[in-house]
Amino acid sequence: MSTLTPITFAATDLDAIATQTGRVAVFVDAAGKLDPGARRVNRLTKGSVARLIESDRWGKMKDGEIASIGYPAGMAAEAVDVVRLERNAKGMIARKAGAALAKTRAGKADMLLLCAPLRHASEVVFGLAMRDYAFEPHKSADSTRTGAVQVMQGKPEELEAACAPLLAVAEGAHMTRDLTNEPSNVLTTTNYAERLKEMESLGLKVEVLDEKALVKLGMRTLLSVGQGSDSPSYVVAMRWDGGEKDAAPLALVGKGVVFDTGGISLKPAAGMEDMTMDMGGSAVVAGVMRTLALRGAKANVVGIVGIVENMPSGKASRPGDVVKTMKGDTVENINTDAEGRLVLCDVMWYAQEHYKPAAMIDLATLTGAIIIGLGHENAGVFSNNTSFCNDFLKAAEAEGEGAWRMPMGQAYDDQLKSRIADMKNVGGRPAGSITAAQFLQRFVKEDCPWIHLDIAGVASVKSETALAPVGATGWGVASLNRLISDNYETE
Repeated sequence: MSTLTPITFAATDLDAIATQTGRVAVFVDAAGKLDPGARRVNRLTKGSVARLIESDRWGKMKDGEIASIGYPAGMAAEAVDVVRLERNAKGMIARKAGAALAKTRAGKADMLLLCAPLRHASEVVFGLAMRDYAFEPHKSADSTRTGAVQVMQGKPEELEAACAPLLAVAEGAHMTRDLTNEPSNVLTTTNYAERLKEMESLGLKVEVLDEKALVKLGMRTLLSVGQGSDSPSYVVAMRWDGGEKDAAPLALVGKGVVFDTGGISLKPAAGMEDMTMDMGGSAVVAGVMRTLALRGAKANVVGIVGIVENMPSGKASRPGDVVKTMKGDTVENINTDAEGRLVLCDVMWYAQEHYKPAAMIDLATLTGAIIIGLGHENAGVFSNNTSFCNDFLKAAEAEGEGAWRMPMGQAYDDQLKSRIADMKNVGGRPAGSITAAQFLQRFVKEDCPWIHLDIAGVASVKSETALAPVGATGWGVASLNRLISDNYETE
């Protein structure tokens, strides 16, 4: 797994600035007021910082943007990064400033952050940690990611304590990215289950259910998705018991299709290589569970993922097959490329039967239709409970992760009617993401608050985002962690 950039914290030492190698970052507000660290850098560079602040360029810069002074005279550093940022900046503005610093560092140089003037320096550190990521395990050359970051401030112990839970989120998001970026010949179903089992070392209770156990439980729809593959199917349950002993857990359920050919309803060849990310929902669940364990969350949460591979073969499910779910309902499999809902429905039912959760959230790269509707800016949010949904939307907004609530209703549900079974697994082209959510809702008990997150457009992207490079984003780890922190943790 990728490791976070080493970050250390120390009290401000003005005399150490001159000999610092790599890059030195100072923070200056729009008015151009220099704190002692910035004044020392300005003096060492014979007024370079002051000249920059007096220039037309500074006046055109926005909060969070950086102007760099290369190879400054009087310093050992290769560059000074002058960050325009208000002293009380927080949230995404501060995080974007940190991300911008990560981009200037490019994973190579040592960096010193002189954070004394910032009231929310932890947000800058978090943005840097989130953006300072690259997926390199399959490149033959040695990694170019070297160096470390030191953060100086007047009260380093307090800042380090404030950063600790945020860095746990960053580590969870990096795990989600690693899993989602991993090619499917490496992240096989068995390898995936083994990686999740390893998180027992963090204090999670991890149970791996193999095909024999899944047959006994009656998870026939999940097994039907994987039956065309030589790789076995699994369900993995990760439990964190950090809250009150008898409190019902929040259940997180993830779709873990390590590769999706579409099965007999074969996808077009062009772009099929992207289907290594079709386990993105389960990767978010894993990342959240890692975060909760790392920061010792005072909440009870169970993360359950269904891990399968959807392949065409003589054993594969055929369009028109009828399969009975764990719940007992029958499904006419109209399209074997609508497999994610067949995985989720059994795992969702298992979660409710086995763990009696206080609420449940499922995540899946489920439909291309959600990308048509919302692009790559927002995940689709579907729910049977407005209060629960609003809690999540509030958390997502606070974390800067796009999410938009979508409608549901009987007319959409009627599109799933089957002539020969209790339901079809697709409802046709109209409102494809909504009918997929309607299918899943049939496996939610009436007394269970539920949210379905269709993350097909946000799990992995072709252009960089505010806090992530091209590829897997880790979307959802921060939002779900905040939802849990704000609503499910005990004092």
